Amino acid sequence: MHKPTQLSRRLFLSTAAAGLAAPALAQSSNETVEIELDISQSVRHNISSFRTLDWRPYFSDTRNGAILVDITSRALHYWSEDQSTYRLYPTSVPLSEDLTRRGRTEVVRMVEGPDWRPTPAMQERNPEWPDYVPPGPDNPLGTHALYLSWTYYRIHGTHDTRKIGRRSSNGCIGLYNEHIAELFAMTNRGTQVLLI
Repeated sequence: MHKPTQLSRRLFLSTAAAGLAAPALAQSSNETVEIELDISQSVRHNISSFRTLDWRPYFSDTRNGAILVDITSRALHYWSEDQSTYRLYPTSVPLSEDLTRRGRTEVVRMVEGPDWRPTPAMQERNPEWPDYVPPGPDNPLGTHALYLSWTYYRIHGTHDTRKIGRRSSNGCIGLYNEHIAELFAMTNRGTQVLLI
């Protein structure tokens, strides 16, 4: 009699990693205008920690929904107001500690098809960048953006799927476009956000 094989943790993780990499493999480097640093030269690790969390240690309630972004594990957790929906997404996070902001904020604006302008600090660091990028496939904010109460900070999509799971942004939190679209549909103005 043949015994069923157990899926080892290592086999599971390698299979899952291959599945997550599929969108990046399907995209040629010519399809996207790279607005941020070339990650192939500066970013060596693509990691995210996929462990579920309970909202209670982070929020007093889930009024208007709650988003927790864990910079270290490069993961975004979402809980609906009635706690019937929980989602966990891999993210890109800021490239360095000086670009990273932690603390409590909230969603103040939601835009489908966002346009993009570099911040003054980005323009100073990268004078070759364009002053404006309209909505579309070359836009570094992807298909949807959640604007936070902190000036210049967003949770947004990205067309450059290589950035997810990496320290690769200029301060924002990036998600796959299909994930930001799903989060966008569940989020409201006033949704609580905590970055740790």
